[in-house]
Amino acid sequence: MKKIIFTEKAPAPIGPYNQAVLSGNTLYASGQIGINPKTGELVTENINDETNQVMQNIAAILEAADMTFENVVKASIFIMDMNNFAAINTVYGSYFNEKTAPARETVQVACLPKNVNVEISIIAVQ
Repeated sequence: MKKIIFTEKAPAPIGPYNQAVLSGNTLYASGQIGINPKTGELVTENINDETNQVMQNIAAILEAADMTFENVVKASIFIMDMNNFAAINTVYGSYFNEKTAPARETVQVACLPKNVNVEISIIAVQ
């Protein structure tokens, strides 16, 4: 059975997709970018603030599914510039216990929606 997860604490989808889908006990969250859900504005002043907004958006989706970052088993990080990797990794890492951190990949891409610097998607299990 498929359940759509939606929260106003994360940016609303702007296309034919949902913030997340819960199938059985597995949550598949769409990629999040640094949009502040309260203002609808992008947070791109610096890579730390942008990454933190992305992670806060993911946290809101996890909360809507009655989960936390401890439930995350896989993350995918897409970045525009690999020179930002260390800063993104530091912010990202602050949301996880290093001993139970999820599997993940980080890839540099040619372009991201709205020309942001980072997008992160996750899979979590209850």
